[in-house]
Amino acid sequence: MAVTLRLTRAGGKKAPFYRVVAADRRSPRDGRFIEQIGVYDPLRKPAEVKMDAARLDHWLSVEAVPSQTVGELIRQVRRSAPPAVSKPA
Repeated sequence: MAVTLRLTRAGGKKAPFYRVVAADRRSPRDGRFIEQIGVYDPLRKPAEVKMDAARLDHWLSVEAVPSQTVGELIRQVRRSAPPAVSKPA
């Protein structure tokens, strides 16, 4: 099964927000999905992007292909995440 990471639209008329989901490539945009990974709300200032990093890493490790928009959101989230603290040896 070919899995893609993409956005599904939710919310009311002229008030969209999106869910970041892992879905079968053949499923429709707002149709069945495998797992919800995060949310994206473009109407907030600044736009709100939340993703479960562990699940995102899992789906990327099993070669799920992100859509262009989700790829940009992933880069944005990883850029804004605080750096990992390493323990001194």
